[in-house]
Amino acid sequence: MRRTFGLPVAVLLLTAACSRHPAPQVAVVPTPAAPTAAAVVAPTPAVLVDPTATLIAEADRLFTLGETELSLGHLEQARVAFDKAVDVLLDAPQGARVDPRLRTHFDRLVDRIAAHETLALQKGDGFTEKPSEPAAIDQLLEVATFAPTAPAARAVEQTVQFDLAQTSHDIPIPLNDRVLHYVELFQGRLREFLAGGLQRGGKYLPMVQSVFRAEGVPLDLAYVPLIESAFKPTALSRASARGMWQFMRGTAGDFGLKQDWYIDERADPEKATRAAARYFKQLYGMFSDWHLAMASYNGGPGRVQRAMKAARVEDFWELTANDRYLPRETREYVPMILAAVIIAKNPTQYGFEPTPIETLAYDKVQVGNAVDLRRVAEWTGASIDEIQALNPELRRWTTPLRFANYEVKVPAGTGPILSTKLAAAGPSELSALKFHTVRRRESLASIARTLGVARSDLAEANGISQRASVRAGQKLLIPRAPSAPLLASAPRTAPPTRQAESVVASRATATSDDDDARVTTHRVKRGETLYGIANAYDVSVAELRTWNRMKDTRLDVGDRLTIRVARSRSAQ
Repeated sequence: MRRTFGLPVAVLLLTAACSRHPAPQVAVVPTPAAPTAAAVVAPTPAVLVDPTATLIAEADRLFTLGETELSLGHLEQARVAFDKAVDVLLDAPQGARVDPRLRTHFDRLVDRIAAHETLALQKGDGFTEKPSEPAAIDQLLEVATFAPTAPAARAVEQTVQFDLAQTSHDIPIPLNDRVLHYVELFQGRLREFLAGGLQRGGKYLPMVQSVFRAEGVPLDLAYVPLIESAFKPTALSRASARGMWQFMRGTAGDFGLKQDWYIDERADPEKATRAAARYFKQLYGMFSDWHLAMASYNGGPGRVQRAMKAARVEDFWELTANDRYLPRETREYVPMILAAVIIAKNPTQYGFEPTPIETLAYDKVQVGNAVDLRRVAEWTGASIDEIQALNPELRRWTTPLRFANYEVKVPAGTGPILSTKLAAAGPSELSALKFHTVRRRESLASIARTLGVARSDLAEANGISQRASVRAGQKLLIPRAPSAPLLASAPRTAPPTRQAESVVASRATATSDDDDARVTTHRVKRGETLYGIANAYDVSVAELRTWNRMKDTRLDVGDRLTIRVARSRSAQ
């Protein structure tokens, strides 16, 4: 690159000319400076500060801080930061509505905060079911490799033969082509799949082995989740089997795993592992053969017993030599697991190098009431992702509403902190759940219509039948997003974090008719009902209709409702 210097071209040319023709030396006598009364100092240009830009920059800084806290699941810190961001503009000398730039930025800031709160409702309203992951067994069966087994390479056979002679196993491992076929596949086409399961399993294996050892179950079976779920607690199969051990609902119930609208203990690694150990023991008691027990774990004991009776054989390998008696999945299931066990017991010999990973460690804390997981994250200093990962059995973003002595799991060492916080917290700090008090002559069906929720959800959320009768005074949980997010649920001295722009705007422009109430407006959003809005502001539907001269309860998106909120309520 050509470099250019900051000197005038004429100066450069003059300098060059002088260097070629040196001038004679001439003595230079300095001319005395003219006397001056005082030295003239050039004034320093004043730095102009734009107060509006300064306010906007500070509001943006606080908003960014709130976003960071929100991403960690720290709802209280996020709420404080968002409120401060808005207050910076509201506390401007002339308010947020006079200066055009402040007004524009204020409206934009409110919309951005409202968007975050809407997203918080969608993700963490206590009702949105957490997503599941595809089950490994389904993914394996999608691989078009279940054609008649081809003989494995001689090198694979020799490696496995040497390994089996050196490594102890507590279930029989036959050296046949079907097992060798899967060893070869796991080293090749399915290598990435098995590597992921081996890596993930390092977190859970010590716990699984401890449970199996205590229950007297072969430790080789601790690797069954490699094939069932790749050690993913949230795995869900197409057949609706769930968790690391892929229990179906009926079987899970037989072994004491609780399942309802709030919780599915099939996804609890520890509880599901204990249930799996007991189930394997039961199956072995039925067949006295671990290979048949494993086949039964996949296909069901009744199907395996019928197949054995039809084939008149009592050996898994003889039974599955013919494809007439058991489905392909069950026939392939046992050799697939045995191959995974072979590699998992000695991964380096087969080219796998799992990175050491910390085993699962946590504290358990009993909670008597429903507690939002975001609050648990905030109080323990963990992220919401950490709390969810420790509690995969929770289907919602809240602990169960009616579960005596439910134990929530938190990072090791933080249990005492959470216990202290729970003891000092008021009900409004624990969750954003909303309830409906049953009135005379109301039924479950009429309440569901009034609230705009599904009757089945209303019943399941409250642990009752859809045909159940309700009594006046009974409190029912409303199974839908509350009208105000948890960000606004904690007690505070300042007004709540804004639901959309209405509450913020009321701080800047509201007028009071008297000393006991303040007036605000609420802009109706998609999915809101008059009942839900009334419940959010702690007023009645009748009051809303009176204040807004409504002939019916119909609402349209964008409607603005006038609301008179008692100061005693707003200060709570």
